[in-house]
Amino acid sequence: MRRIDYDRELHENYARGRALTGRQLQVWIDAFAAVLPGRRPLTGLDVGSGTGRFTPALASAFGPVIGIEPSVRMREVAEARPGVRYLDGRAEDLPVPAASADYALMFLSWHHVADKPQAVHELARVLRPGGRLLLRANFSDHHPRPWWLDHFPRAHEVETALFQPLHEVIAMFTANGWRVTDFTTVTEPSSGTRRDMLDRLRLRSLSFFAHLTPDEQEAGFRSLERAVAEDPDAPAPVFAEPLLTLERG
Repeated sequence: MRRIDYDRELHENYARGRALTGRQLQVWIDAFAAVLPGRRPLTGLDVGSGTGRFTPALASAFGPVIGIEPSVRMREVAEARPGVRYLDGRAEDLPVPAASADYALMFLSWHHVADKPQAVHELARVLRPGGRLLLRANFSDHHPRPWWLDHFPRAHEVETALFQPLHEVIAMFTANGWRVTDFTTVTEPSSGTRRDMLDRLRLRSLSFFAHLTPDEQEAGFRSLERAVAEDPDAPAPVFAEPLLTLERG
């Protein structure tokens, strides 16, 4: 599967298309708090921070945090909101000292990592002993399957190719001294109506769309539009999203 260049695509609409409501954001912060140490402050890294949709909330809830993002344009959007430091970097090459963080969050960025074994070592380098990695990733065998996905041709083929199975991810980490401390699912509150969700999907801010042809996208949106038209003001269905927590040895 091709890599997404966020400096050339997706960055313009990412913040709008992937925005979280206050209730949704609080649900995630509560989920992170449940698997992190109870002491405060905690020093954190938001790896693959994108436009910073989580970074300021992490800082408010837990303590100082640095957003790590390779895309210049995504960082520019994030830096428009003051109060958080963002650095150029990626999971394989984190621009922070060894043993300098209590936790790292990777929220839907693991599948973008080109050299995953190197990222496993690099994440271990920057976390203190006992530090936690919060990995919100889609896994090919534990996929949340959002309600709109079935309307797009080759959707399941694309998703299977994009994501590793859960056991493969766990094995990669545990073979290098990490241990699993938690695996759970988190259900976000609805983001609005089905019509609202269709409008956001039209922004094509999900990397999934970049792996479909224009014809496949067009056919999928026609199908989805017909389905939404049947009850456009109904709440957008919710689904459970996996969260894997690993501890550095």
